[in-house]
Amino acid sequence: MHPGHARTALVTWLQARKQGGRIVMRIEDIDRPRVVPGAADELCRDYEWLGLDWDEGPVFQSSRGEAYERALGRLEAAGLVYPCTCSRKEIAEIASAPHGDDGLRYPGTCRNGVTARGRPAALRFMFDDPSPGFEDAVYGSYPAGRGAGDFVLRRADGVWAYQLAVVVDDADARISEVIRGADLLASTPRQIALYRALGYPVPRFAHVGLVTDAGGVRLSTRHGAPAIESLRRAGRSAEQVVGELACSLGLTASNAPIRPEELVPRFELSEISRSRFAWDPEG
Repeated sequence: MHPGHARTALVTWLQARKQGGRIVMRIEDIDRPRVVPGAADELCRDYEWLGLDWDEGPVFQSSRGEAYERALGRLEAAGLVYPCTCSRKEIAEIASAPHGDDGLRYPGTCRNGVTARGRPAALRFMFDDPSPGFEDAVYGSYPAGRGAGDFVLRRADGVWAYQLAVVVDDADARISEVIRGADLLASTPRQIALYRALGYPVPRFAHVGLVTDAGGVRLSTRHGAPAIESLRRAGRSAEQVVGELACSLGLTASNAPIRPEELVPRFELSEISRSRFAWDPEG
């Protein structure tokens, strides 16, 4: 867990406790080659140290392949899936391939048949225009038509794509509200399309502003973001970390130490800061 993850986790915890809801702990470990042994246990320990408990789980995506397979079968039966042999490099080289909010938009090259027979194929969802819009609980209106391009449901190497996995998991866990980082705003229209295609209820979405380093780069584990565990080893208390995160969200006037339960009475999801927050590793 890094401070950006912790900030979103704090918002999730406060919203659930304020509304009398339940929190599902989900470990998104479908990309097995990237999974670090012991990381899930460390993550759960960080949640516990910060005082952010949960009500169900942990649920591991790596154990849910059969559920994803069933959902894929329903989409295939509806004629909404096709094989694609294009590589990311080939898509990037297509001059007419526009860029969307979340990167390259696939131009539909393989919709009428694969272009490289014998090459392992990914499976794509037919994502027709206009893409759905939605009302975000933090950012407000996200207009229809901002997303486009057929997207991958299962990679050519057999790994399930994030988009399908989270939709199936949300539906099976009866999730009514999804709270996550603002970097996933642009993925939401894709997921809404999948909820609808599978006949699932669409949850409410809330996206939390990102945490960056001093140079404005989004914190991520892959790029060496400071770990909550390292802050603990350096002598910071959980209350100090929560206080800094609460202040960055506009929940407190200063970054004085505070426990999560003290924030519940004053918390309103619609009033948290949308702004990015630069994390100071020195406190």
